[in-house]
Amino acid sequence: MDKYPALRIDHSKLKYNMKTIVGWCTEAGIDVAGIIKVSNGLPSAALDYEEAGAKWIGSSRIEQLRGAKNAGVKVPLLMIRVPMLSELDEIVEVCDYSLQSEIRTLEAINEAAAAAGKIHNVILMADTGDLREGFIDYDEMTEVAVKVENELHNLHLAGIGTNLGCTGSVKPTGEKMELLVSIAEKIEKAIGRELEIISGGASSSLMPVFDGVMPERVNMLRIGEASFVGDMGDLRTAYGRTEADGLYGDVVTLDAQVIESKTKPSHPIGELGVNAFGERPVYVDRGNRRRILLGVGRADYGETGDLVPLLDGAFIEAASGDHTIVDIEECKTKLEVGDIMTFKLKYSAILRLSGSENVKIYEK
Repeated sequence: MDKYPALRIDHSKLKYNMKTIVGWCTEAGIDVAGIIKVSNGLPSAALDYEEAGAKWIGSSRIEQLRGAKNAGVKVPLLMIRVPMLSELDEIVEVCDYSLQSEIRTLEAINEAAAAAGKIHNVILMADTGDLREGFIDYDEMTEVAVKVENELHNLHLAGIGTNLGCTGSVKPTGEKMELLVSIAEKIEKAIGRELEIISGGASSSLMPVFDGVMPERVNMLRIGEASFVGDMGDLRTAYGRTEADGLYGDVVTLDAQVIESKTKPSHPIGELGVNAFGERPVYVDRGNRRRILLGVGRADYGETGDLVPLLDGAFIEAASGDHTIVDIEECKTKLEVGDIMTFKLKYSAILRLSGSENVKIYEK
């Protein structure tokens, strides 16, 4: 008997999505690094990506990349979070490539690579406005690139990259990509050779590909979200890109079990304060409504807005850490205790649910 809450992953749909994305990128002269962090580094997802044509497997967690390596992934492994000094020995052991933005870290990883008798590939990150990782002084970045090239002999300067559409929500426009290329060309002039990689960002950087404004020199994208959430992702929901409509939005679904089914008032009764998260929600009095209680909560998935009920007419009314309340008054199907409700998921919910000890993962 299945255990609940259950996260269900459809590998045929995941492979289809990634293969489609790889196709889009290949037409633009771009290779794809398949990013597995959204699934908590599920090794089977890494194998799906490899089969679908990803040229690298990437994650922000070293243990996830180790899992991919142990699963038999053959393509190079890429660390996509600028590494901590405390993990450099592991980075050199497990990863073929890493993103870098600090000279101190570069000097330290050069020593770690020398001790291991390895040459480690690095991609220097340029901050082009999103204000996360990367050199924002491009003269400094060029100086560091020259030092890596000429002095840090156990490092190979494979290329440069940038991140957009994340913490600062800056759109990856054609102009931003041109800026990245100009930085690469400045570095190439300083080191006297061409860089192998110019990495233009993540799933949101598919937009300049769709628009035909991606510079020819940009030849890598780091894709995870679009392959897992398809038309449920930011390309569709935030930017209205219809190109994502051909992707499956139900690669990963959540099944939650009903633990209570009753008709109750829709407005709390009594003097209102704050909820379990210190919030002051606004309640709408719709009268008495049929509501179900599910055995999964915000401790598992985060925000209720990241869950989309597949049951027609249902909507999430509220949630605590361990419970989710769903209004089913307008539904033709009246769920009872023991019944299962299924949700499509946005990126953040998958990220949290796949790492929750309370959630069982089933793969097909």
